Amino acid sequence: MKPPALSAPPPAEASVYQRYAAAAEAMEPALCCPVQYSAELLDVIPQEIIEKDYGCGDPTPFVREGETVLDLGSGGGKLCYIAAQVVGPTGRVIGVDCNRVMLDLARKHQATVAQRLGYSNVDFRYGLIQDLKLDLDQLAVELSQHPVNDPAGYLALRHVEERLRASQPLVADDSVDCVLSNCVLNLVRQQDRRQLFAEIFRVLRVGGRAAISDIVSDESVPQRLQQDPELWSGCIAGAFREDEFLQAFEDAGFHGIELVKRESQPWRTVEGIEFRSVTVVAHKGKQGPCLERNQALVYRGPFKKVEDDDGHTFRRGERTAVCDKTFQLLQRAPYTGRFDAIEPRNSVPVEEAQAFDCRRGAKRDPRETKGLDYHATSDVTDGDCGGEACC
Repeated sequence: MKPPALSAPPPAEASVYQRYAAAAEAMEPALCCPVQYSAELLDVIPQEIIEKDYGCGDPTPFVREGETVLDLGSGGGKLCYIAAQVVGPTGRVIGVDCNRVMLDLARKHQATVAQRLGYSNVDFRYGLIQDLKLDLDQLAVELSQHPVNDPAGYLALRHVEERLRASQPLVADDSVDCVLSNCVLNLVRQQDRRQLFAEIFRVLRVGGRAAISDIVSDESVPQRLQQDPELWSGCIAGAFREDEFLQAFEDAGFHGIELVKRESQPWRTVEGIEFRSVTVVAHKGKQGPCLERNQALVYRGPFKKVEDDDGHTFRRGERTAVCDKTFQLLQRAPYTGRFDAIEPRNSVPVEEAQAFDCRRGAKRDPRETKGLDYHATSDVTDGDCGGEACC
């Protein structure tokens, strides 16, 4: 009896591969929104790549010098080669794509770009962005040695995949400072999206960030449209609803989630549903123990009160008791300048700190930070109160 053949990819998924493979051979304007990039960063990139780049935004302004950057769905490599210049010779850029034709295009020009830059810091890898542990080049080697011809072979292949994920991950845990993506997340199947965001979170270091440009919709896309291969591969049918896109970052564990750019005019409208480009930046770093070190934060305004991603409420001008983790976190980007930080007069060493109940939302009595035995009285000549116009 002949063993059953492995099922073909669903129509929408197959249409993505076929359409982008064709777009690597000949430019297809319908696949992208007009995006303006910094002209000087394009000078070193071959025209063939520029002509066959498909995106809806530019997340590269959120990359910093010396960082390790991962571009999801790197296609022909344009975003990677831009990021390579921003991170400089001390940084590193990794591009991941599952389309062999696009990957070949990106790799084809690596030597040329490296020669023009004077350094080589870009690496293109073959994999699925929702499964960043599985190196498909390594899997291809295994399949060449042990072809799958029957169900027993398929079961054995699953064990091989798990071994590769554990021993030779495509992208290691906590190894990336910034994850980029440009109009690719919407192409991932609905059932894989939770894993997709979990993978982005996994590979980021604590303190790292994701900067994602993508197409979102203002209404839920009906199932009927989601099943249209042409609309799916065209970044329409798979678009996230705008609020659900932001929620996906929150569900994955990110904090400081910002809609840093949102096009006011839709890119396309289909049956009354508007599809537009947005760029979201989200940070990793709120994980860890909550320790009591007698610290406080004062929210400056302009709102009467705000609530952070962990449910802490901060009222304008009020000393709010916080754990050491929140105290440090809310002094960094993207919160810089929104809070005044109040350290205790006598610092509590981390190793002596007790657990802090972040749910209490209490005020911090000034005596908790100054100390009960603090009875100083200052003289008007003791210090500068702010200059000639102070008093």
